[in-house]
Amino acid sequence: MTIQRVHSKWAKTKVLLADPIIKPYIPDTRSFNRATVEQMLQQYQMIYVKPVRGTFGKGVIRVENRADAASPYFFQSEEKQYRFKSFDEMYRKLLKVKRRRPYLSQQGIVLLKYNNRRFDLRVMVQKNPRNQWETTGIIGRLAHTRRIVTNYHNGGTPLPVEKLLQRNMSTDQYRAVLAQLHDQGVLIAKALEKQYPRIKEIGVDIALDQNLKPWVLEVNTLPDVFLFRKLHDRKIFRRMYAYAVAYGRYHLRKPKMKN
Repeated sequence: MTIQRVHSKWAKTKVLLADPIIKPYIPDTRSFNRATVEQMLQQYQMIYVKPVRGTFGKGVIRVENRADAASPYFFQSEEKQYRFKSFDEMYRKLLKVKRRRPYLSQQGIVLLKYNNRRFDLRVMVQKNPRNQWETTGIIGRLAHTRRIVTNYHNGGTPLPVEKLLQRNMSTDQYRAVLAQLHDQGVLIAKALEKQYPRIKEIGVDIALDQNLKPWVLEVNTLPDVFLFRKLHDRKIFRRMYAYAVAYGRYHLRKPKMKN
């Protein structure tokens, strides 16, 4: 049976918004247009606009309304930064940068930081050999100092989750957050499976805000298992890989482990 992939971020977001338990953890997300961008900037001061389809953080743009600045409108795409005195001027440039691709507008979340660099978390959830959803690993992704996304392919650094979180919270808080992330991953997988019954794995990108609330930024149905090979604990990757072989993503072969 072919593993199902869902490429549209908007399609996946709509499924999650329909679930009353998951909905409070989804940032305000809307179709991209002039009115939406203007309204959301007034409401949140910072938003992310991202392609409806795409991977590795490509095409993601951070847009801000800094009311106290001489040029209050700002956006960053990759390493390029732009400042504008008016919304109209900013929006015209934004259209040129995004080109004709369909985009979403998403409420900006102020991420926790590690060494003054933003980070988020990738939660890996897979069908285990008993055909049950299981959170098989969580890894931190530390953004490049000059980039707005945390993806490894965009200069991000993968790090153990405990290293990133324990500096920002107590031991008890860390344990509670970790348990919540494990549960949240399974809930999201089950919700998506109702609409897409042939999915076998998901990677959930989660941001923690200053109050330690976990926000679901995005769900990937073709997650990078090999990102977890960069962790010191090799058992995590080996289990993920074994599960992926069991449900047919890879042929049965032992992956080479680097020293």
